[in-house]
Amino acid sequence: MFPGGLNPRQMKQMMKQMGIKTEEIDATAVVIFEADREIVIEGPEVVKMVMSGKEMFTITGGTVKIQDIKEENVEINDEDIEMVAEQADVSKEDAKEALKESNGDLAEAIMKLKG
Repeated sequence: MFPGGLNPRQMKQMMKQMGIKTEEIDATAVVIFEADREIVIEGPEVVKMVMSGKEMFTITGGTVKIQDIKEENVEINDEDIEMVAEQADVSKEDAKEALKESNGDLAEAIMKLKG
């Protein structure tokens, strides 16, 4: 039973009248990527809602696990190092360090070095 005494069927009818389309997604897991960690939700209930052309997802239930992302997974190639070094007018060693700190993001590394 939903707040206000509505049952699920009545809620669906109201949402349909307001132009909100819903669809249940048969998901086994949902992963949310943050800059330094991942949030993994296993066994969730996921509902997709479309309203005014916008898609929204509601995630409920499930088991939540938070995992830190290891920076060593970032692949930094020589071309990226050379480009950052040239653009920021720094040594290749400084460019490589800035790329590591910015997880391989070229623009962020250049901005950090130009300060």
